[in-house]
Amino acid sequence: MPTYAHGRHEFGQNFLTDRKTIDTILGLVRTTKGPIIEIGPGAGALTSGLAKLNRPLTLVEIDSRLASRLRDHLPARVVVKHADFLQYRLPKHPHVLVGNLPFHQTTAILRRVLHAPHWTDTVLLVQWEVARRRAGIGGSSMMTAQWAPWVTFQLHDRVPARAFTPRPGVDGGILTMRRNPAPRLPMNQRRQFQELVHRVYTGPGRGLAQILSRTTGIGSPTQARRWLGQYRLTPHDLPRALSADAWIDLFQTTGTSPPRR
Repeated sequence: MPTYAHGRHEFGQNFLTDRKTIDTILGLVRTTKGPIIEIGPGAGALTSGLAKLNRPLTLVEIDSRLASRLRDHLPARVVVKHADFLQYRLPKHPHVLVGNLPFHQTTAILRRVLHAPHWTDTVLLVQWEVARRRAGIGGSSMMTAQWAPWVTFQLHDRVPARAFTPRPGVDGGILTMRRNPAPRLPMNQRRQFQELVHRVYTGPGRGLAQILSRTTGIGSPTQARRWLGQYRLTPHDLPRALSADAWIDLFQTTGTSPPRR
C-alpha cells in the first residue's frame, strides 16, 4: 500500500504506522463476523490486513486523492467509496465497523455509529481520554450511560502519539463497542431511557441524593439515599458513578416522568 508523510489538516489525517497497534486492531476484528466497513482508511495501514480476512470489505474515504490510490492498489473485490462517513448510508444488514477516526470528528462519528441500527461490532482508534470515558474508566460519560442497555463498551490498548504520522498532540486508545445480543431494555424504550439519563446528568443538586429527588420519581432525598445504598453509593456521588445496572434499575423503578412539584 502507498504511504504518505503528511496528512491533510482539514481531514484530521494522522496515519497509523505502528505495527503492534495494527496487529492488535486486526486481532480484534478477527473475533467478529460479517462484512467489514472501514471508516477513513487513509493510507491503508489497516486495509491490507482487513482485505486478507477474505470478508466483504468496503472503504469509506473522504479524501478523493487517497480513495483513488486505494482503488489502484487493492483487489477489485474491495469496494472503495469516496464519501464523508457522516453522510454515508450504512447497509441494512449486519456488519462490522473499523477505523482510525480523525480525532476532531470522534464524538460526531460515535454518535452517528450509535444511532445506526445494523452493525454488530466496532473496533475504533480514538483519543485516549475519549476511549477511557466511553469505557467508563473513572466513571461513565452521559453518552455511555445512555447506551448501556444496548451496547457494551470496552477499552483495549493505549496507543502512543508516536504511532501516528504526523504525530498528534495526544495519545490514542483502542475502543470496541459490541451490540448486546440480548438487550437489557427493549429498543422502543430507548428514547425514554436516554431522556432519564440526560435529566439526571444535567439536573440540579449537590450529589445524587438531591439530583435524583429533583429529577426522577424516586421520592425524597432520604428515599434516594436508601436506593443509592443498594449500589454502595453515597448521597454526594455524581451521576458518572452510576453503573449500567443502577441506571436500568432507576429507569424501571421510577419510570420516565420527572417528579411532581
